[in-house]
Amino acid sequence: MEAFESFVGALNGILWGPIMLVVLVGTGIFFSFRTRFVQVRRFGAAMKRVFGGFSLQGAKAGKDGMSSFQALTTAIAAQVGTGNIAGCATAIVSGGPGAIFWMWLSAFFGMSTIYAEAVLAQKT
Repeated sequence: MEAFESFVGALNGILWGPIMLVVLVGTGIFFSFRTRFVQVRRFGAAMKRVFGGFSLQGAKAGKDGMSSFQALTTAIAAQVGTGNIAGCATAIVSGGPGAIFWMWLSAFFGMSTIYAEAVLAQKT
């Protein structure tokens, strides 16, 4: 069992190091060029679709269930909320204010990766 743990630890050190950072951001850069920077070109359309019918006086979930927007925001809040707050705080403490720049940069290129992932999920 100790040999397996040391193997997994060594593999973890290789995969979750600088190599993974280069692969993730590199994939985002590749998809950004491949989609002709969809995260910039279609930003307005994306915001209109997400928040087009949004109202602070919206109806609450009733007997029929939640709207698609309510379901989306609930799922995002459950997955992203605490992790992003804790992750940003940890990055700023350990890396200083410059960490915010690198988070923005990786998020910018990550948008095209998410777009490509969603398109592939619908095509297959």
